Amino acid sequence: MISDGKVLNNIIATQSVHEKYGGVVPELASRAHQQHVVPVVHEALTDSGISKGELSAVAFTRGPGLMGSLLVGGSFAKSFAFALDLPLIEVNHMEAHILAHFIEDPKPSFPFICLTVSGGHTQLVLVRDYLDMEVIGETLDDAVGEAFDKTAKLLGLPYPGGPHLDKLAATGNPGAFVFPITSMRGLNYSFSGIKTAVLYFLRDRVQGDPGFIEKRLPDICASIQYTLIKMLLLKLMKASTTYGIDQIAIAGGVSANQGLRKALAGLSEKLGWQVFIPRLEYCTDNAAMIAMAGHFKYQKGIFCDLDVSPSAKMKIGDHGKNK
Repeated sequence: MISDGKVLNNIIATQSVHEKYGGVVPELASRAHQQHVVPVVHEALTDSGISKGELSAVAFTRGPGLMGSLLVGGSFAKSFAFALDLPLIEVNHMEAHILAHFIEDPKPSFPFICLTVSGGHTQLVLVRDYLDMEVIGETLDDAVGEAFDKTAKLLGLPYPGGPHLDKLAATGNPGAFVFPITSMRGLNYSFSGIKTAVLYFLRDRVQGDPGFIEKRLPDICASIQYTLIKMLLLKLMKASTTYGIDQIAIAGGVSANQGLRKALAGLSEKLGWQVFIPRLEYCTDNAAMIAMAGHFKYQKGIFCDLDVSPSAKMKIGDHGKNK
């Protein structure tokens, strides 16, 4: 819930159902969405002290994301808005991650470059205004979040593996092992290679020493994390130089990674960057960032029709149409 640009609450229902499968199961995700959407909305209204009759608009995630979950959320939002005769606002999931920087101070000034990093996306975005964004670089295959989780799974870490790898990396030696850094043309990324490199590295080491992973786990995690972060920051530095911008932000679930945060703090001192990172609860997928994106669209009168369809591959810059 949001009022006049101020977040009133950020109610989230977690989905622990995926843990035993070692990854998100789309069908289970959509079923969990269906199960939780009504209680979550009810709790948000009750907690804020705002009645349904006092609402001005309804914002929902149109995409990108898992189609089943988008269908559940979109169908509920359209029904809710129709029943209350309220404007409907479609939100781009990745733009919302970037706009999470405007939930609370300190806030970046325009223009700034945002590195959006999650399980499904890795993008460099030039942000000229609240609703004026351009993707200037992105992964051509896997997202960095997937690389974190998949390599963590190879090491036998619980799901989601990224946070566990990050925690172990803090006690390891990042220079213990060397993994290849893939360099793509321009500002684009590629993370598929490191997953394969780690797979063969572990296979070869375990053949000679079955207890290798257990003995060197922190060092392996630190070396993997060092490589992934270096790949991210090399392109980020290039983008900063190319566009002459020292206002730097990160967003998305992987922006909660402590190794990435520490590395950015170091670059901030070295290069004179002003670095902006949302509070942890606003880094992962959350309701507040969708509400904030909805707030800026409401101010511009950018609404959508009730027949709008979810888009699993919705692009940054697609803002629907005026109602």
